[in-house]
Amino acid sequence: MSYNKIKHFLDSVLALVFILIFIPIIVGVYILLLFHFKSNPIFVQKRPGYKGTIFHVYKFKTMKDVSSHNPVETFDDDRVTGLGNFLRKLSIDELPQLFNVFKGEMSFVGPRPLLVDYLKIYTDEEMRRHDVRPGITGWAQVNGRNSISWKEKFNLDLWYINNMSFLLDFKILLLTVLKVFKREGVNSNENKIMPHYNGKN
Repeated sequence: MSYNKIKHFLDSVLALVFILIFIPIIVGVYILLLFHFKSNPIFVQKRPGYKGTIFHVYKFKTMKDVSSHNPVETFDDDRVTGLGNFLRKLSIDELPQLFNVFKGEMSFVGPRPLLVDYLKIYTDEEMRRHDVRPGITGWAQVNGRNSISWKEKFNLDLWYINNMSFLLDFKILLLTVLKVFKREGVNSNENKIMPHYNGKN
């Protein structure tokens, strides 16, 4: 049996375990954000997954809706609320993606799922990032996150795909946990919102 199949099985089992463990936090944050934003606290967006299949990724909402925001402020960073920034720093906004993992749409470790629009501008080599399921965290996330260029990020994603193993996944998960607890990669440079990929940057 290939590691990819074993990984898929382990992802589903671990996702269920973590959902049961974190359900009090998930419900608590859901209620808190419901009052904070006075709207649906779950951000849902279409993303390409394994083999380019489109699925809906779930995250806790951390930004004001565009309709209720000052139109003069055009950057997504300006729409992030104080509570939203706190949730991002602790990666709590990613918890709903446990349900994506349980459903088999995502993995704990893999290239991050990006925008559907990028599919039409990827090179053949960049498209290989869809040869595995997208992850909640990945090799690029523990090696610079949003402080590195798109090209560097894609190179890291492809390196992961070429070297994927249980030990590498364990290392990435451990580094992710350490970075969250040490608050590494959450400063203004690394926690900023990436500009849209245009096929060059």
